[in-house]
Amino acid sequence: MKIKRLIALPLAAAVMTGCASMAPDYGALVAQMMAGSFRDEGIAKLDRLQQDEANAACSGAETGELPGKVAEAIQLAAMKTVRAPADGNYIGDWREGEKLAQNGRGLTWTDKSAAPAANGGNCYNCHQISKAEISFGTIGPSLYHYGKLRGVADPTSAAAKPIVEYTWAKLWNAKAFNACSGMPRFGHGGLLDEAQLKHLMALILDPKSPVNQ
Repeated sequence: MKIKRLIALPLAAAVMTGCASMAPDYGALVAQMMAGSFRDEGIAKLDRLQQDEANAACSGAETGELPGKVAEAIQLAAMKTVRAPADGNYIGDWREGEKLAQNGRGLTWTDKSAAPAANGGNCYNCHQISKAEISFGTIGPSLYHYGKLRGVADPTSAAAKPIVEYTWAKLWNAKAFNACSGMPRFGHGGLLDEAQLKHLMALILDPKSPVNQ
């Protein structure tokens, strides 16, 4: 009986090794499927399928969460991409911000230009922002009273600076605070320009905006 066991163990190991070597490379198969399923069309190019290091790491995370050091490295790298407004002014016109929040257009193959000025923010797709809007997504947290709840009486004041800078960085590159954030990296990705980001800042921070009433 002992001899049979000694023979059986190597045979079992060999079978398992053989099965492992025969297992398909799912990563390669997915890449092949993606490459064969899409084509360049208008302004939408195949380079959109190429993930950067942050997205690739998050896509490969089996549990949906990254090891602490990996997540921290991604967040630090993302924070380094954040650029403050060239003129130092973070706040635009909340009325224009509301238009951007309602606008989900941009970057499709039918659009004529990939310039940020042609894009919307599509904010209501994921967030509640104004009580006047009854249709909104719930993927992200509610932003209603965003500035009011954080005590922002004057977004241009020194007292409001920490919240203002945090909010700007979040809009610019959300991965600076959450490595696997699904929020669009509006500034870093060139999806919106500085003027548009300032308008969105005004929408959620300006006390005169209906968001903070």
